[in-house]
Amino acid sequence: MRAILVLILLTGGMFVSNIVYEPVQVQAEQMYDAPSVTNEQPLELTVHLKKVYLDGEASEEIVKETIFALEDFWAKYESWQLVDMDEERLLFEKKVDDISPLLKMNGYFGITDDGTLSIFNGKPEESDVIQSFFQIDVKKLESSQQMRLMQGIPVKTKEEYSEVVESMKKYSIKKAK
Repeated sequence: MRAILVLILLTGGMFVSNIVYEPVQVQAEQMYDAPSVTNEQPLELTVHLKKVYLDGEASEEIVKETIFALEDFWAKYESWQLVDMDEERLLFEKKVDDISPLLKMNGYFGITDDGTLSIFNGKPEESDVIQSFFQIDVKKLESSQQMRLMQGIPVKTKEEYSEVVESMKKYSIKKAK
């Protein structure tokens, strides 16, 4: 019987991930009201919630869900996309239109030894690269810009992130084809 409940739950999830919620809601209500389903214990699943940020960082939260009504369950996760599932767990993903908490706390723009614009976990001279963008022609930079990149430009907001990337694009080295 657990397999039937999981099948019902997962079938509904496929529709929700394609943003066809209303028919699934009706279908889930009809299936949930079936006598064979209402006599069973609530369904318990592990739900993985993965957030993917603009800077490529991802975070994952794992929650245990006790499902009494499919309609309530799908409504709770309607803003998430179902990306993987099996009998005991569901993996939802959400793209976050912001930079990651890690970047906000400790991210700095800088340049690597080969001149690649990168984000570091801490000051550039003492930290690991989190994300790399493109190689820039360091000789074209004003000395103050070069010094700022060598010391590290803190990244606290999405706007600062976008601003620095956009302002450095004009110094990017075009690859020969």
